[in-house]
Amino acid sequence: MAGPGRGTDESDDAVSSVSERSLFAASVPVIPAPDSLPRLDVRPLPPEGPATVPSLKIGPAFRLRGHLRHLSPSGIRNSVALAADMEIDRGVAFLLVPVFLACGVIFYFSLASEPDFSQPIAVVVLTALCAAVSRSWRKTHLCFVVTLLCALGVLAAKVETWRAGTQMLGSEIPTRLTGRVVSLDRMANGRIRLTIDVISTARPTLRYMPKRVRASALKIPPGTTAGSKVTGYVRLLPPTGPVRPDGYDYSFDSYFAGIGASGFFLGTPKIVPPDGASPNGAPLAARLSSAIENARETIADHIRGSIGGAEGEIAAALIVGVRAGIPEEINEAMRRTGIYHIISISGLHMALVAGTVMALLRGAFALFPHFSSRRPVKKYAAAAALFSIAAYLIISGVVVAAERSFIMLAVMLIAVLFDRAALTMRNLAISAIAVIVVSPHEVVGPSFQMSFAATAALVGAYAGWSDYRAGRAIAPPPRRSPLGFVTRKFLVAMGGLAMTSIIAGSATALFAILHFQRVSPLSLFANLAIMPIVSLVVMPFAVLSALAMPFGADGPFLYVMGKGLTAMIVLSGWISERSPIDAVGLISMQSVLLATIALVIATMATTWLRLAALPFALAALLTISDTPTPDVLISENARLVALPIGSGELAVNRARPNEFTIDNWKHALKAETIIVPETFAKTDMQFDITDPADLPLGAPFYCTAGLCLARHPSGAIVALADDRKTARPACAFADLIVIDDATAYYDPCRNPLVLVVTKRQLARMGSAAVFFDPQSATTRAKIRFAVEEPYRPWHAQRKFSREARGLPPYRKAEKPKKAAAQ
Repeated sequence: MAGPGRGTDESDDAVSSVSERSLFAASVPVIPAPDSLPRLDVRPLPPEGPATVPSLKIGPAFRLRGHLRHLSPSGIRNSVALAADMEIDRGVAFLLVPVFLACGVIFYFSLASEPDFSQPIAVVVLTALCAAVSRSWRKTHLCFVVTLLCALGVLAAKVETWRAGTQMLGSEIPTRLTGRVVSLDRMANGRIRLTIDVISTARPTLRYMPKRVRASALKIPPGTTAGSKVTGYVRLLPPTGPVRPDGYDYSFDSYFAGIGASGFFLGTPKIVPPDGASPNGAPLAARLSSAIENARETIADHIRGSIGGAEGEIAAALIVGVRAGIPEEINEAMRRTGIYHIISISGLHMALVAGTVMALLRGAFALFPHFSSRRPVKKYAAAAALFSIAAYLIISGVVVAAERSFIMLAVMLIAVLFDRAALTMRNLAISAIAVIVVSPHEVVGPSFQMSFAATAALVGAYAGWSDYRAGRAIAPPPRRSPLGFVTRKFLVAMGGLAMTSIIAGSATALFAILHFQRVSPLSLFANLAIMPIVSLVVMPFAVLSALAMPFGADGPFLYVMGKGLTAMIVLSGWISERSPIDAVGLISMQSVLLATIALVIATMATTWLRLAALPFALAALLTISDTPTPDVLISENARLVALPIGSGELAVNRARPNEFTIDNWKHALKAETIIVPETFAKTDMQFDITDPADLPLGAPFYCTAGLCLARHPSGAIVALADDRKTARPACAFADLIVIDDATAYYDPCRNPLVLVVTKRQLARMGSAAVFFDPQSATTRAKIRFAVEEPYRPWHAQRKFSREARGLPPYRKAEKPKKAAAQ
């Protein structure tokens, strides 16, 4: 591609330039050079004076008029048009294909109601016809192509939703379940989590039976492996929704993962012996999946036994993707320090595996110079690396993040096989298109967004740095002593690692805040300290141990890997203890959208048009805090209520709240300390609900006789009642009343200034956020629920729960024969 000045007359009096598009013309006439050139008689000009030829002088006024002419509307339009033509010639149109496909996917998942198949198909057909007809009008044609790509994204998401069609449990229920184990994970708390393909249910038989469930057990029978047929009494629960509005929707994830329910065994499950008539009754795909899963578990057990402790659990996670057994305190330390990406098998691990294999093979080929000089050994190494990452993908469990990373790296390695540049934006675009077509729902998830944002930023920065170095003359480095050479290489490597961390962290910061409401203030220092250990010790020796494992010679490699992991754990724990609070609160969606536009422009543009990213980035920073913080958060089962009371404290109504929900709420509300309720006996005179004005501003929950009261710093009083009868006295003074009773059909207060939220409402519309108006005492509090009606397919099960239908909890009647037996 033309560099600076190519195709342009750079002389002082140049008034015209050659268009970059002419360099791509189909045929250019070639004028043959003459055999000899005439000799030029160059004579010095006479000194300037009144009798000499006057020289041309350009004054300041003339130059100013020239600059103003370029800044005129017509000059700006011409400049933008020329730059846009150059961008199109350089292939930016193809890079925007996954961007517009992703826009269509996001539009589909943000719709208020589920569209029919006919609607996206009709739009695709219509825009395709318009694009074909309008090929003579370039701008109109481009507009129709953009619309077509967005419509194709909508259609791809609709097809995936229809293809998933997961049957999801509507209400909590105990039943006897019989199924085939798909996988089992040994968790850090000692329980075993089983993923089971359901064969049948009994007592009661479920009419709308999920096809796959997850259930944990305290222990399982010896010999239970993937493919085993088990049975046991289990309590199943429907997939939960977001823990707060705009939070991550776990029912959405369960729907596309094919998980229709979760729960736990009421006792120890039993193995069902195989049927003699059909010992191999499972289909071929299920048997193959079970064999791979058993191999993964065998390798994980071997790694745990060789290394032991938390290091063994992390090593098993890095090699075979089994990470359920990592202690939570280590997980939290890695999250706070910003190195948790090391645990998830993604682009880093795939790249290190491929790089290690290629380095080993090319080093081995270098020992045979005669063969290497005659054969494309680089392609041989790339092919072996491609095979290695494919095997790594299979043995790691084929999780979505690993799939995406495999596609990205496979495209790059195939580019090497065909003598193409490996690390380019075009290859990244091909990977993104493949992921969007295969799994459109991943576009709205944090893994896809953060992974491609970081990769695009790194590729774009690398390309810009390469262009900068290519445009300047670099003198050969001076000769250095061995110590100086090693020192320089070390500093260059650390500088490159620091820039990589800064660029990737900056590109993914807003996405991390959007999905997790947290950042890692010391991530730069943590990555500088830990990534060299991971890149030079942990992952290379993990690859070597995997290669030596079939021969039983993996012990030394696992030992070194374990020592590297020990150093990683110690460093992450030390940095985590010194890390400030990482909760940053909520961020506006428009800020993330503006930052995404800025990132797309900055990474894909190659001309001065990349400066257009600056206003979008500035607008993103200015709108980052436009999201109001909720004053009260209510869980979807109406059992947990929390409100910030100032000084970084969060008051809750339960002494032992759900840790996962509270952790999410703490980061969203920027709270550090949980204040549990104070409970009073019914006869205790220290607590009197008849005079709630005595409660100070920011008072935590005080509970007695089925009623809890708290006071927000704004002065609003929050009440939580067990039933409608208990809630009635609070109607005289409360601003918000939450009734933990699904049978409360009507408002017991009948006061337009009192907001009443019932368990039935929460069951139908999910968790809620409440906002008070401190400026007006005559304004009712506003509420926003996490789920809206009409339901999308991953929420349709909500209307079938007992609470959503206004029924009391299910209580199993006492069996008469049990009493007779006693």
